[in-house]
Amino acid sequence: MIELQHIHKTFNSGKANEVKALKDISLTIREKEFVVIVGSNGSGKTTLLNLMAGAEFCSQGKILIAHNDVTTLPEYKRSKWIARVFQNPLSGTAPDLSIIDNFRLASLRTQAKKLSIGVDTVFKNKVKEKIALLQMGLENKIEQPMGTLSGGQRQALTLLMSVMDETKILLLDEPTAALDPRSANTISQTADWLIKEYQLTAVLITHNLKEAHQYGNRLIQMSEGTIIKDVNTEQKNNLVLNDLFGWFT
Repeated sequence: MIELQHIHKTFNSGKANEVKALKDISLTIREKEFVVIVGSNGSGKTTLLNLMAGAEFCSQGKILIAHNDVTTLPEYKRSKWIARVFQNPLSGTAPDLSIIDNFRLASLRTQAKKLSIGVDTVFKNKVKEKIALLQMGLENKIEQPMGTLSGGQRQALTLLMSVMDETKILLLDEPTAALDPRSANTISQTADWLIKEYQLTAVLITHNLKEAHQYGNRLIQMSEGTIIKDVNTEQKNNLVLNDLFGWFT
């Protein structure tokens, strides 16, 4: 589903503050695989995710999605495959619009935009049914502005919005980092459920080693712009949490 071929990324090339963020990364993520990526600050995790999403472009190498060369395609042209959830719950939504209007925009993400949002009773009921799965009571508040919600509520809704269209790939950029422990647990469980329910290909970046141990079927550790560990499903299932802590000592 996602193939990275000999990817290099250098920031400020040729200048005194040059940074080689990624160094010859080759990685294949299979369809319906849930990959978790861990690593210290500056290891290249977010840069790698940005390259997959099209928010950044590689300095060298090639990126394929579903066998299509997307190396030079910007983020909006990759949206027919990819949805992304950011660390900041304020990102990825329109705070002044209602919950239902945000969902309608999400449902049109990969389609030609129209002048009218076109929210009808059928669509409202569909959204309410989805939101009710969160068990937050938000299905009765769909006219409420998105910006009035808590970070946890907003992040949970953002996850649901990511599957309102024909998304095949879900990129999760530390989606629980800015949340309290209870909200973070809800978001992690919701993401895991959505990935399984919609059979998505998913990549999660996290600093939370408990999350890395609990979720996903493949685990990658990055350091200084390279992949230093790539743990398959069987190996991951045999890991204990202390093994992961040992990676960072």
